[in-house]
Amino acid sequence: MANYQERLRRLAVHDPRHLDEELGADPGRSTLDPRTMALTRLSSLIAVGGSDPSFGEYADAALSAGATCDEIVDVLIGVGSVVGMPRVVSAASRLALALGVDVDVALD
Repeated sequence: MANYQERLRRLAVHDPRHLDEELGADPGRSTLDPRTMALTRLSSLIAVGGSDPSFGEYADAALSAGATCDEIVDVLIGVGSVVGMPRVVSAASRLALALGVDVDVALD
């Protein structure tokens, strides 16, 4: 694997061969551990406003990789200042569904 500098250069110049290689890469090839990668992908999903099934898939992946439900919620809160309150509110209901939380239960 090329070093990080070379990888960034290739991504920055939009080298199609490199993009296919990087974006289609086996997640096991990453220097990030599976838990961190799953949480990173969840944060990206929050940022782009993913669908309910996507939140379910990536929340399951994060939990399977050893993340806790508290850490998943921390990711949501952590990206809030970047993505804005409307995106956080939208993602919160999707994450709740993915984690089996009934948001219709009255809060005390």
